[in-house]
Amino acid sequence: MESRIALIGVIVENTESSAGINQLLHEYGSYIIGRMGIPYRERQVGIISVVLDAPQSVISALSGKLGKLPGVSVKTVYSKQAFPGNAAEK
Repeated sequence: MESRIALIGVIVENTESSAGINQLLHEYGSYIIGRMGIPYRERQVGIISVVLDAPQSVISALSGKLGKLPGVSVKTVYSKQAFPGNAAEK
């Protein structure tokens, strides 16, 4: 299956959603290349960037599930190039 590189940007305005976010990231962990979280305490929000190597359907599923959590905003950017397979399959 073709794989894409993607960056999911997440803004967390409701800290009660943190457990749900961590659960989803753990569930999709085999596709995650790296992630970075930045607490912006002055504004009481969290900013998370997640980089994945996964089929587009997997990236869309994770992005959609994250975006359904209360107080969580998500945007996803995809690479233009598709690759054969992904890191999780190797």
